[in-house]
Amino acid sequence: MVETPEYTAEQLLHLNIPGARTELVRGVLAVREPPGFRHGVVSGRLARVLMNHVDALRSGLVLSSETGFKLAANPDTVRAPDVCFIRNDRLPNPQFPGFADLAPDLVVEVVSPGDRAGEVLAKVADWLSAGATLVWVVDPARREARVYRADGTQLLVRESDSLEGEDVLPGLSVTLSSIFS
Repeated sequence: MVETPEYTAEQLLHLNIPGARTELVRGVLAVREPPGFRHGVVSGRLARVLMNHVDALRSGLVLSSETGFKLAANPDTVRAPDVCFIRNDRLPNPQFPGFADLAPDLVVEVVSPGDRAGEVLAKVADWLSAGATLVWVVDPARREARVYRADGTQLLVRESDSLEGEDVLPGLSVTLSSIFS
């Protein structure tokens, strides 16, 4: 039996695996290929909608993919959402080059064709366990989204329905079909 080496968040920060997205899950590297074109379109549209809303209210910061967050230690877990939002009062100060030791208030995960349902749910669990209030899992292939909340409730959002910012981003409402078209 081959023993898998355990990595730390600090080691991950300096690791370079060209052409791949790497997260750290309980000390084990999770290396994935970059997502496809449709994933980028959907993630980009969601980021734009969130940024426009947040910028208008000056309520926090929207970050795009590849931003790592340290969600657990010993063994370390570092996850990188496709898009996320952090309220002003929770932003790290000063901003630093490493991974923030917090979960964003809103996390958006866009499902890629190669994603397995169990892996996506494990990410959702990691985000919520670390303190995220709201997690949107957007599935372009099914043209739907699932909303997971810190209180354990969930909601299925169909293409003709809207994703709501709820208490995290009051007033935000985006029709899912506008993200997919």
